[in-house]
Amino acid sequence: MNTLAFNGHMPGISMIMDLLYFLWMLPSVWAVEGYFGTKTRWEEVSGYDENMNTIRTYQVCNIFNTSQNNWVRTKYIRRRGAQRIHVQMKFSVRDCSSIPNVPGSCKETFNLYFFESDSDLATKSYPPWMENPWVKVDTIAADESFSQVDLGGRIMKINSEVRSFGPVSRNGFYLAFQDYGACMSLIAVRVFYRKCPRVIQNGAVFSETLSGAESTSLVAARGVCVPNGEEVDVPIKLYCNGDGEWMVPIGRCMCKAGYEAVENGTVCKGKEHISCVLFIAFIFSGVHLLWGLVMF
Repeated sequence: MNTLAFNGHMPGISMIMDLLYFLWMLPSVWAVEGYFGTKTRWEEVSGYDENMNTIRTYQVCNIFNTSQNNWVRTKYIRRRGAQRIHVQMKFSVRDCSSIPNVPGSCKETFNLYFFESDSDLATKSYPPWMENPWVKVDTIAADESFSQVDLGGRIMKINSEVRSFGPVSRNGFYLAFQDYGACMSLIAVRVFYRKCPRVIQNGAVFSETLSGAESTSLVAARGVCVPNGEEVDVPIKLYCNGDGEWMVPIGRCMCKAGYEAVENGTVCKGKEHISCVLFIAFIFSGVHLLWGLVMF
Protein backbone atom coordinates (compact mmCIF):
# COMPACT_ATOMS: atom_id res chain seq x y z
CA MET A 1 0.00 0.00 0.00
CA ASN A 2 1.31 3.41 -0.88
CA THR A 3 1.93 5.35 2.32
CA LEU A 4 2.81 8.70 0.81
CA ALA A 5 0.64 11.35 2.43
CA PHE A 6 -0.82 14.36 0.72
CA ASN A 7 -1.27 17.64 2.55
CA GLY A 8 -3.81 17.63 5.39
CA HIS A 9 -7.60 17.87 5.53
CA MET A 10 -9.29 19.97 2.91
CA PRO A 11 -12.80 21.26 3.73
CA GLY A 12 -15.74 20.46 1.51
CA ILE A 13 -14.15 17.34 0.01
CA SER A 14 -15.39 13.74 -0.05
CA MET A 15 -13.64 10.63 -1.29
CA ILE A 16 -15.07 8.63 -4.16
CA MET A 17 -14.77 4.96 -3.25
CA ASP A 18 -12.96 4.25 0.00
CA LEU A 19 -13.89 4.33 3.67
CA LEU A 20 -10.89 6.53 4.26
CA TYR A 21 -11.33 10.24 3.69
CA PHE A 22 -9.45 9.99 0.39
CA LEU A 23 -9.14 7.22 -2.13
CA TRP A 24 -5.53 6.08 -2.36
CA MET A 25 -5.40 4.54 -5.79
CA LEU A 26 -1.77 3.76 -6.46
CA PRO A 27 -0.93 0.94 -6.69
CA SER A 28 -3.66 -0.97 -4.85
CA VAL A 29 -6.50 -0.55 -7.35
CA TRP A 30 -4.71 -0.19 -10.65
CA ALA A 31 -5.86 -2.44 -13.43
CA VAL A 32 -3.32 -5.02 -14.49
CA GLU A 33 -4.06 -4.52 -18.15
CA GLY A 34 -2.82 -1.59 -20.16
CA TYR A 35 -1.39 -0.71 -23.54
CA PHE A 36 2.39 -0.75 -23.43
CA GLY A 37 3.60 -0.48 -27.01
CA THR A 38 5.95 -3.17 -28.32
CA LYS A 39 8.46 -4.02 -25.60
CA THR A 40 8.01 -1.03 -23.33
CA ARG A 41 5.57 -0.54 -20.51
CA TRP A 42 4.69 1.03 -17.19
CA GLU A 43 6.19 -1.00 -14.36
CA GLU A 44 5.29 -1.19 -10.69
CA VAL A 45 8.53 -0.63 -8.77
CA SER A 46 9.80 0.40 -5.35
CA GLY A 47 10.93 3.98 -4.87
CA TYR A 48 11.36 6.69 -2.27
CA ASP A 49 9.31 9.71 -1.32
CA GLU A 50 10.80 13.10 -0.39
CA ASN A 51 11.33 11.81 3.17
CA MET A 52 13.15 8.73 1.90
CA ASN A 53 10.32 6.40 2.89
CA THR A 54 9.96 3.32 0.68
CA ILE A 55 6.89 3.48 -1.54
CA ARG A 56 5.46 1.59 -4.53
CA THR A 57 5.16 3.59 -7.74
CA TYR A 58 4.37 3.14 -11.41
CA GLN A 59 7.36 4.06 -13.55
CA VAL A 60 8.17 4.37 -17.24
CA CYS A 61 11.43 5.42 -18.89
CA ASN A 62 11.80 4.55 -22.56
CA ILE A 63 13.22 7.84 -23.74
CA PHE A 64 15.70 6.29 -26.19
CA ASN A 65 12.89 4.65 -28.13
CA THR A 66 10.90 7.01 -30.28
CA SER A 67 7.12 7.07 -30.80
CA GLN A 68 6.23 6.02 -27.26
CA ASN A 69 2.56 5.42 -26.45
CA ASN A 70 2.30 3.72 -23.06
CA TRP A 71 -0.98 3.63 -21.13
CA VAL A 72 -2.05 2.48 -17.68
CA ARG A 73 -5.54 2.83 -16.26
CA THR A 74 -7.33 2.53 -12.94
CA LYS A 75 -10.02 0.06 -12.06
CA TYR A 76 -13.66 1.15 -12.23
CA ILE A 77 -14.50 4.06 -9.93
CA ARG A 78 -18.12 4.77 -8.92
CA ARG A 79 -18.91 8.49 -8.90
CA ARG A 80 -21.49 8.38 -6.05
CA GLY A 81 -23.65 11.16 -7.41
CA ALA A 82 -20.83 13.61 -8.04
CA GLN A 83 -21.08 15.71 -11.20
CA ARG A 84 -17.52 17.00 -11.20
CA ILE A 85 -14.48 14.88 -10.36
CA HIS A 86 -11.15 16.15 -9.02
CA VAL A 87 -7.89 14.23 -9.40
CA GLN A 88 -4.73 14.98 -7.44
CA MET A 89 -1.51 13.40 -8.69
CA LYS A 90 1.94 13.13 -7.12
CA PHE A 91 4.71 12.30 -9.57
CA SER A 92 8.35 12.85 -10.46
CA VAL A 93 9.87 13.54 -13.89
CA ARG A 94 13.47 13.23 -15.09
CA ASP A 95 15.02 16.35 -16.62
CA CYS A 96 15.61 15.49 -20.30
CA SER A 97 18.53 17.91 -20.58
CA SER A 98 20.38 16.03 -17.85
CA ILE A 99 20.39 12.77 -19.83
CA PRO A 100 23.41 12.32 -22.15
CA ASN A 101 22.67 11.75 -25.84
CA VAL A 102 18.94 11.92 -25.24
CA PRO A 103 16.86 12.19 -28.45
CA GLY A 104 14.68 15.18 -29.12
CA SER A 105 11.58 13.05 -28.55
CA CYS A 106 12.21 13.01 -24.77
CA LYS A 107 9.26 14.52 -22.89
CA GLU A 108 8.70 15.92 -19.41
CA THR A 109 4.90 15.68 -19.54
CA PHE A 110 2.15 13.05 -19.62
CA ASN A 111 -1.59 13.01 -20.39
CA LEU A 112 -4.58 12.41 -18.13
CA TYR A 113 -7.77 10.86 -19.58
CA PHE A 114 -11.13 9.56 -18.35
CA PHE A 115 -13.78 7.23 -19.74
CA GLU A 116 -17.35 7.02 -18.43
CA SER A 117 -19.37 3.81 -18.16
CA ASP A 118 -22.49 2.55 -16.38
CA SER A 119 -20.70 -0.67 -15.39
CA ASP A 120 -17.25 -2.20 -15.12
CA LEU A 121 -16.74 -3.44 -18.67
CA ALA A 122 -13.11 -2.61 -19.48
CA THR A 123 -10.82 -5.30 -20.90
CA LYS A 124 -7.26 -5.35 -22.20
CA SER A 125 -8.49 -3.99 -25.52
CA TYR A 126 -11.61 -2.02 -24.53
CA PRO A 127 -11.95 0.88 -24.43
CA PRO A 128 -9.33 1.28 -27.18
CA TRP A 129 -6.13 2.92 -26.00
CA MET A 130 -6.59 6.23 -27.79
CA GLU A 131 -8.19 9.64 -27.49
CA ASN A 132 -11.84 9.17 -28.48
CA PRO A 133 -13.25 7.16 -26.80
CA TRP A 134 -10.97 8.30 -23.95
CA VAL A 135 -11.56 11.97 -23.10
CA LYS A 136 -8.45 14.03 -22.48
CA VAL A 137 -8.48 16.10 -19.29
CA ASP A 138 -5.11 17.81 -19.68
CA THR A 139 -1.41 17.47 -20.38
CA ILE A 140 0.36 17.40 -17.01
CA ALA A 141 3.73 19.12 -16.69
CA ALA A 142 6.15 19.07 -13.77
CA ASP A 143 7.07 22.23 -11.90
CA GLU A 144 10.32 20.54 -10.89
CA SER A 145 12.27 17.77 -12.60
CA PHE A 146 15.20 15.80 -11.21
CA SER A 147 18.64 15.16 -12.70
CA GLN A 148 21.27 12.43 -12.41
CA VAL A 149 22.93 14.50 -9.66
CA ASP A 150 19.69 14.48 -7.68
CA LEU A 151 19.29 10.77 -8.32
CA GLY A 152 22.83 10.07 -7.11
CA GLY A 153 22.11 12.00 -3.95
CA ARG A 154 18.83 10.09 -3.60
CA ILE A 155 16.88 13.34 -3.86
CA MET A 156 13.44 12.90 -5.35
CA LYS A 157 11.67 16.06 -6.50
CA ILE A 158 7.96 15.29 -6.23
CA ASN A 159 5.31 17.36 -7.97
CA SER A 160 1.65 17.66 -7.02
CA GLU A 161 -0.99 18.70 -9.54
CA VAL A 162 -4.80 18.81 -9.38
CA ARG A 163 -7.14 18.63 -12.37
CA SER A 164 -10.92 18.31 -12.59
CA PHE A 165 -13.45 17.25 -15.21
CA GLY A 166 -17.22 17.23 -15.67
CA PRO A 167 -20.03 16.94 -16.09
CA VAL A 168 -20.07 13.19 -15.47
CA SER A 169 -23.40 11.39 -15.61
CA ARG A 170 -22.72 7.64 -15.90
CA ASN A 171 -22.52 5.40 -12.83
CA GLY A 172 -18.75 5.50 -12.85
CA PHE A 173 -15.55 6.03 -14.80
CA TYR A 174 -11.95 5.00 -15.37
CA LEU A 175 -8.83 7.17 -15.34
CA ALA A 176 -5.91 6.56 -17.68
CA PHE A 177 -2.39 7.98 -17.84
CA GLN A 178 -0.54 8.14 -21.14
CA ASP A 179 3.24 8.37 -21.46
CA TYR A 180 4.59 9.43 -24.83
CA GLY A 181 8.30 9.65 -24.14
CA ALA A 182 9.01 10.72 -20.54
CA CYS A 183 11.15 9.24 -17.79
CA MET A 184 8.81 9.50 -14.83
CA SER A 185 7.19 7.90 -11.80
CA LEU A 186 3.52 8.15 -10.85
CA ILE A 187 3.63 8.04 -7.07
CA ALA A 188 0.13 8.64 -5.73
CA VAL A 189 -3.32 9.60 -6.98
CA ARG A 190 -6.47 10.50 -5.12
CA VAL A 191 -9.92 11.11 -6.56
CA PHE A 192 -12.49 13.27 -4.81
CA TYR A 193 -15.50 15.53 -5.26
CA ARG A 194 -16.57 18.66 -3.46
CA LYS A 195 -19.71 19.27 -1.42
CA CYS A 196 -21.20 21.86 0.90
CA PRO A 197 -21.78 20.39 4.39
CA ARG A 198 -25.06 20.53 6.32
CA VAL A 199 -25.37 23.94 7.93
CA ILE A 200 -27.82 26.08 9.91
CA GLN A 201 -27.88 29.68 8.72
CA ASN A 202 -30.45 32.50 8.97
CA GLY A 203 -32.62 30.27 11.15
CA ALA A 204 -32.88 27.52 8.52
CA VAL A 205 -31.32 24.07 8.04
CA PHE A 206 -29.61 23.36 4.70
CA SER A 207 -28.83 19.75 3.87
CA GLU A 208 -25.50 18.53 2.49
CA THR A 209 -25.32 19.51 -1.17
CA LEU A 210 -22.93 18.34 -3.89
CA SER A 211 -21.21 20.98 -5.99
CA GLY A 212 -22.23 21.39 -9.63
CA ALA A 213 -20.86 20.04 -12.88
CA GLU A 214 -18.72 23.11 -13.62
CA SER A 215 -16.18 24.86 -11.41
CA THR A 216 -18.30 28.03 -11.70
CA SER A 217 -21.62 26.30 -10.98
CA LEU A 218 -23.90 27.49 -8.19
CA VAL A 219 -26.29 24.82 -6.91
CA ALA A 220 -29.37 26.15 -5.07
CA ALA A 221 -30.41 24.43 -1.83
CA ARG A 222 -33.78 25.06 -0.16
CA GLY A 223 -33.69 25.68 3.58
CA VAL A 224 -36.12 24.42 6.25
CA CYS A 225 -36.81 26.50 9.35
CA VAL A 226 -35.46 25.15 12.63
CA PRO A 227 -38.11 23.79 15.04
CA ASN A 228 -40.39 26.56 16.34
CA GLY A 229 -39.23 28.86 13.56
CA GLU A 230 -41.25 30.30 10.70
CA GLU A 231 -40.49 31.87 7.34
CA VAL A 232 -40.56 35.64 7.14
CA ASP A 233 -38.74 36.03 3.83
CA VAL A 234 -39.16 33.47 1.07
CA PRO A 235 -37.72 31.58 -0.61
CA ILE A 236 -35.07 30.51 1.88
CA LYS A 237 -32.00 29.49 -0.13
CA LEU A 238 -28.25 29.09 -0.08
CA TYR A 239 -26.02 28.35 -3.05
CA CYS A 240 -23.22 25.78 -3.06
CA ASN A 241 -20.25 26.84 -5.21
CA GLY A 242 -17.68 24.74 -7.02
CA ASP A 243 -15.27 24.83 -4.05
CA GLY A 244 -17.79 23.29 -1.66
CA GLU A 245 -18.59 26.60 0.05
CA TRP A 246 -21.99 28.09 0.86
CA MET A 247 -22.71 31.58 -0.47
CA VAL A 248 -25.48 34.03 -1.52
CA PRO A 249 -27.99 33.56 1.35
CA ILE A 250 -31.58 34.46 0.43
CA GLY A 251 -34.49 34.72 2.88
CA ARG A 252 -34.62 33.88 6.58
CA CYS A 253 -36.60 32.28 9.38
CA MET A 254 -37.58 33.91 12.66
CA CYS A 255 -38.56 32.27 15.94
CA LYS A 256 -42.31 32.09 16.57
CA ALA A 257 -43.98 34.21 19.26
CA GLY A 258 -42.96 32.97 22.69
CA TYR A 259 -39.57 31.74 21.47
CA GLU A 260 -36.20 33.39 21.16
CA ALA A 261 -33.11 32.62 19.08
CA VAL A 262 -30.16 31.17 21.01
CA GLU A 263 -26.90 29.43 20.15
CA ASN A 264 -26.13 31.84 17.30
CA GLY A 265 -29.60 31.56 15.85
CA THR A 266 -29.52 27.77 15.45
CA VAL A 267 -32.18 27.07 18.10
CA CYS A 268 -35.54 28.65 18.96
CA LYS A 269 -35.97 28.32 22.73
CA GLY A 270 -39.14 29.03 24.72
CA LYS A 271 -39.01 32.27 26.72
CA GLU A 272 -39.39 32.34 30.52
CA HIS A 273 -42.88 33.49 31.52
CA ILE A 274 -43.35 36.20 34.12
CA SER A 275 -46.68 36.41 35.86
CA CYS A 276 -47.84 39.11 38.12
CA VAL A 277 -49.68 37.89 41.17
CA LEU A 278 -51.61 40.21 43.34
CA PHE A 279 -51.30 39.63 46.99
CA ILE A 280 -53.75 41.37 49.19
CA ALA A 281 -53.12 41.40 52.87
CA PHE A 282 -55.65 42.72 55.20
CA ILE A 283 -54.20 43.97 58.40
CA PHE A 284 -56.79 44.81 60.92
CA SER A 285 -54.78 47.77 62.19
CA GLY A 286 -55.12 49.10 58.62
CA VAL A 287 -55.49 47.88 55.03
CA HIS A 288 -52.42 47.49 52.88
CA LEU A 289 -52.07 46.24 49.29
CA LEU A 290 -48.94 44.25 48.58
CA TRP A 291 -47.88 43.52 44.95
CA GLY A 292 -45.39 40.80 44.14
CA LEU A 293 -43.71 39.42 41.05
CA VAL A 294 -43.40 35.69 41.07
CA MET A 295 -41.22 33.84 38.55
CA PHE A 296 -42.60 30.58 37.10
